Amino acid sequence: MIEILQSILLGIVQGIGEFLPISSSAHLILVPYLFNFPTHSLAFDVALHFGTLIAVLTVFWRDWLKLVQGAFNKVVHKKNSFENKMFWYLVIATIPGALIGKLLEDYVEEIFRNLIPVIAIALAVVGVLIYFGDKWAQKHYKNPTEYKDLTLKQTFLIGLSQALAIFPGFSRSGTTILVGRLLGVSRDACAKFTFMLSTPIIFGATILKFDNLIQEFNIQLVVGIVTAAIFGILSIKFLLNYIKKNDFAIFAYYRVIFALIILVKCIMF
Repeated sequence: MIEILQSILLGIVQGIGEFLPISSSAHLILVPYLFNFPTHSLAFDVALHFGTLIAVLTVFWRDWLKLVQGAFNKVVHKKNSFENKMFWYLVIATIPGALIGKLLEDYVEEIFRNLIPVIAIALAVVGVLIYFGDKWAQKHYKNPTEYKDLTLKQTFLIGLSQALAIFPGFSRSGTTILVGRLLGVSRDACAKFTFMLSTPIIFGATILKFDNLIQEFNIQLVVGIVTAAIFGILSIKFLLNYIKKNDFAIFAYYRVIFALIILVKCIMF
């Protein structure tokens, strides 16, 4: 029963943390540390990512279908369209993050995973950067770029920035949103492009290690998948609605407060 409850909690953490700019990788390390949970297996980690893949595809499958159709129509019928352009922007933006992540994954896993204070500090520092970066962009870009007007330069640099998410505490959505805002992209466009950009990365990470999931498949993994999927869908829809009238400050506050809690535990215990 305790293992199932832990699976539910970590599924919630992954579902929320993957899509809100708060770093799911940091939370999957810091939450077990905070509550003294045992280290979860690689199969469970794959299960959580599979759950968030289900979430993002559930929300954006129509968008991806249109993008693929647009790319197909360009190749077969020579028709230019926004969908064709955005499809290739996403492909190009995915490449640097995927390559850098693959090259550094084992190194980061071995070196940084157990550096709890460093992860907490990274969580807080990026939170501060998100706060001031968003405020700076609001002041300097009176007519920010919307989703349909994104350029190759903007999308490539946003995609490049997600490579930093390999380090726990940085956050894929956090870094891409920060860079997007600094490049003059609107909050709505940053969020949607970040979600679309996460799809191939999560898909690739899941497929490459899917055999681990199959080999250790059990009820705990099923609970993790379902919970991560449900809360992933909720967090995507929440953020898309929330930023229509609000900024990213609440996430920056949360990151700093949670980091301080972790640092206090590190010092006291």
